[in-house]
Amino acid sequence: MMLVNGQPADSVDARDRGLAYGDGVFRTLRTRGGRPLWWRDHYAKLVADCAALMLACPDEAVLHGEVCRVAEAGEGIVKIVLTRGTGARGYAPPPGQAITRVVFSAPLPAYAQADAPDAIAARWCTLRLARQPRLAGIKHLNRLENVLARAEWTDPAILEGLLCDDLGAVIGGVMSNLLLVKDGELSTPDLSECGVAGVARTRLLRAAPRLGIPVHVGRLLPAVICAADEVMVCNSVIGVRRVARLDDAIWPPAGWTALLSKALNEDVD
Repeated sequence: MMLVNGQPADSVDARDRGLAYGDGVFRTLRTRGGRPLWWRDHYAKLVADCAALMLACPDEAVLHGEVCRVAEAGEGIVKIVLTRGTGARGYAPPPGQAITRVVFSAPLPAYAQADAPDAIAARWCTLRLARQPRLAGIKHLNRLENVLARAEWTDPAILEGLLCDDLGAVIGGVMSNLLLVKDGELSTPDLSECGVAGVARTRLLRAAPRLGIPVHVGRLLPAVICAADEVMVCNSVIGVRRVARLDDAIWPPAGWTALLSKALNEDVD
């Protein structure tokens, strides 16, 4: 089911700025029993991302209600897309423009279902992410880098690709954030210049101190990843998944993924 500005529909105006310029933001949520998981964090992220792009974020009750309307009865996902709406040709944002609000559901993908393997294979991508602090961390609609990176492989056994920026620092996965543990410390790349700061990452960084796990957010190079005791990826759909293989590097389980996965799901709000 799809709602456009609260009404059942299956299309948007061809002049929409989200289509023309990628002028907007989005979120992908996991749902269970017709309710969104981690809703407070997802809405807070929407508010922050909209503010960064000078977009008016819809009322929380309105969005929450629409998510529940379209959500699958069992397990599923819901995507929220917010754009700057329709407007005349040209980059200049129309003053006072009403946003376009799109909310739709989809089945839970096979790789995120309960019987999916708890460990994945990944690869290094050749594409390099451009650094742009003004957009760093935001889940905006300009995702062409991710599209091109994901086009680098077709092997269904490889779930994720890891990306570096143009200076060689590791940023994260094509569809996920990256975590690693070395000597009991949880590390994740700094996303102040590029990348998406996902809700699962935010929740894990918040949970780690409660578990007595020190956290390091900083510049990580590929050699640091390969020397880790355990490498993980996370997002709101798959939760936390252990990386068992990254090209030629192989890691046996060290227990961190199970611990962090439990912490991630303790407060499903």
